[in-house]
Amino acid sequence: MMVMPSQNMKGIVHYWCGRGYPVGWLFTPEEALREPCEWVDYAIDNGRFAVWDAGKEWREGLYLRMLDHYSPHPKQPLWVVVPDVVGDRDATLREWDKWYPVLSGSYDYKWAFCVQDGMTPDDVPTEADIVFVGGTFEWKWRNLRQWVEAFDRVHVGRVNTVRHLLTCWDMGCESTDGTGWFRAPRRTDELHKFLRIQAGEEVRHDQGTLDLEFAA
Repeated sequence: MMVMPSQNMKGIVHYWCGRGYPVGWLFTPEEALREPCEWVDYAIDNGRFAVWDAGKEWREGLYLRMLDHYSPHPKQPLWVVVPDVVGDRDATLREWDKWYPVLSGSYDYKWAFCVQDGMTPDDVPTEADIVFVGGTFEWKWRNLRQWVEAFDRVHVGRVNTVRHLLTCWDMGCESTDGTGWFRAPRRTDELHKFLRIQAGEEVRHDQGTLDLEFAA
């Protein structure tokens, strides 16, 4: 399972990639444009959650600028998240209907559909290449299992504890992202330990998968 610690460029991320650990970047429109490296895979978020969480306005121009920037690049993103609306099923479906025809006709990317509160697998458009599990914290963890059971490719957003990483890994998620892994040296060490466990370099001693009924 790939872990994307946001778009952090610290040397240890490159070291992890050199070790063969599945680590990547998740680029967001609100940050400065970064150049991909040949040895680090990346994906592109739409930035909706970040601005929602900060109480700011989403700027579609920054999102489109990012898609334009990476479109001709030799190192292409794994996928791009189509605009969504945090915690809102109906508005997210309307955003897909609005954006997907335009984006898919203009860019040769793989497209991620971000599932939100109230959705079921039947809501996922057939054109989506990957399911991005967003939504509010409680809803996301209580409903994670249905997404991995229904779809082969599932990414989980905002995963910032080892226990949640283990839950995603045990369920067979393709990837996760999180911004909290470099906020303290202890957190970075925790992620390093998980990567070693995943690679079979360290014995797993943990509490196991979350009881998702009480994950919130």
